[in-house]
Amino acid sequence: MHGSPDRSSGPSATGLDPAAFRSVLGRFPTGVVAVTAIDPASGLPAGLAVNSFTSVSLDPPLVAFCVAHTSTTWPIMRTAARLCVNILAEPQRDVSDRLAFGSGPEKFDGVRWTRGPGGAPLIDGALAWIECSVEQEHVAGDHLIVVARAHDLAEHQGAGPLVFYGSGYGAFTRFTPSQGL
Repeated sequence: MHGSPDRSSGPSATGLDPAAFRSVLGRFPTGVVAVTAIDPASGLPAGLAVNSFTSVSLDPPLVAFCVAHTSTTWPIMRTAARLCVNILAEPQRDVSDRLAFGSGPEKFDGVRWTRGPGGAPLIDGALAWIECSVEQEHVAGDHLIVVARAHDLAEHQGAGPLVFYGSGYGAFTRFTPSQGL
């Protein structure tokens, strides 16, 4: 065989190159959400961008997302009565970048939002939102898996979802059967 070596039978998980692991996982496209809350101590909005979000259960209604142990925002948000998972639309790359790379309350400079039924920030222009509360946290390597119970939600019409793929943003193109294979 010519070309790159077959890595499917490579070293054990403890011997994996982190850069290669990240690169391979980057081949899986994900949506981008903004998890937001009101800081119980200051009353100011706090938030972070997450691309590891999933539904967990319909009964009870649970979702999950992952947060790095190094996050300085999660310790502020975790004790809030309500969090909001805002499913970002394609035009909201700037919101994702602000929440991913900004710090403190300045993350919300220029981000329009309103309070949800439980008080969490709902970001204007999001495709949908799920207001929830933290049920459980599970340590998983260098991240926490946060399981949250949904209390309220809504969806909105608009652009396509904000997609993250290969360490960058992309667009979602809906396939219709009339297009053929």
